[in-house]
Amino acid sequence: MDLYEYQGKQLFARFGIPVSEGRVALTPGEAKAAAAELGGPVVVKAQVLTGGRGKAGGIKLAATPDEAAERAAEILGLDIRGHVVRTLWIERASDIEREYYFSITFDRGAKRPLFMLTTSGGVDIEEVAESDPDAIARLHIDPLAGWHPWIARELCFRAAIPAAERKQVMAIIEAAYRTFRESDAMLVEINPLIVTPDGEIRALDSKFTVDDNALMRHPDIAGMRDLAAADPQEQMAREKGLTYVKLDGEVGILGNGAGLVMSTLDVVAQAGGHAANFLDVGGGAQAQEIVDALEVITSDPKVRAILFNIFGGITRCDEVAQGILDALSGRDIGVPMVVRLDGTSDEEGRKLLADANPPGVHVERTMLDAARRAVELAGAPA
Repeated sequence: MDLYEYQGKQLFARFGIPVSEGRVALTPGEAKAAAAELGGPVVVKAQVLTGGRGKAGGIKLAATPDEAAERAAEILGLDIRGHVVRTLWIERASDIEREYYFSITFDRGAKRPLFMLTTSGGVDIEEVAESDPDAIARLHIDPLAGWHPWIARELCFRAAIPAAERKQVMAIIEAAYRTFRESDAMLVEINPLIVTPDGEIRALDSKFTVDDNALMRHPDIAGMRDLAAADPQEQMAREKGLTYVKLDGEVGILGNGAGLVMSTLDVVAQAGGHAANFLDVGGGAQAQEIVDALEVITSDPKVRAILFNIFGGITRCDEVAQGILDALSGRDIGVPMVVRLDGTSDEEGRKLLADANPPGVHVERTMLDAARRAVELAGAPA
């Protein structure tokens, strides 16, 4: 689950990371009141779960409360990379001497947290990573070894942090790791981590991602989820208890098992198509789960065909086939569906589908053949 900047900063402040003072605003009037309360120049910042806000006009300086209201009116309703701005963060403006970049993320390849720090922070950090990767100090740590002060010290030395600022940066690194660990985060990023002319260092931005599977341990963080901003298909899937991720293609994907679904996405791409989603219906794949999954997938207007890929281990393919028939009974899903059954009782499952011959359902024996058929049907004119 991704958090808005202001929500991440609330967690930062809770763990002792210095941040600029600010207020949430939903209207130009609230922006004006927040600016008046903060006093002095403020920055009006769009709150969206994507990057590139500054370049898209979603971050603007305001010298007075009236100007803050004007900037808020300009930003509210703005579409930034498909995200409509509904919330603003009104923050006291900061004088900036230098900008650093710092993050902690979970490196799945190394199976360890990865710390990154550089004195080349700012909006173009991606260009720094590409053009001069050695400018970014990287350090993996062993999560079982616990925190040790040498970690922050080593990272600061590798990044060539000036000696006068090292103590503050080390304290922020330690607090950020505490935030990362105790919040079950997958990403804690500060860009920029600013140095003011007075030598004060604080987080001017926040990117914060929490492991969805750990939200039951953090009801306060789970309560930060903005349901209104959620993708409608992903929200529907969440309410039905389905594991679903929306993608940009035209072939809807169902499978029983995350690994199998990931493989199905790859095979659809190999067949020349593009997956519209990742959806794992789990091991049982009974009628109601299939109904729910089909409802979620077909609610996406981009979907032009569905590929249902089942491997029967403990799950029996004939039971899954009967679940498909029950799910489709008296129901028109509106797009063709390709079914591939393999494993326990697969012959019986294919026979059930062949005998029933439901309209719009095509049965294939192999995953590649099923993917090719689904891609073909998705490209066929309606």
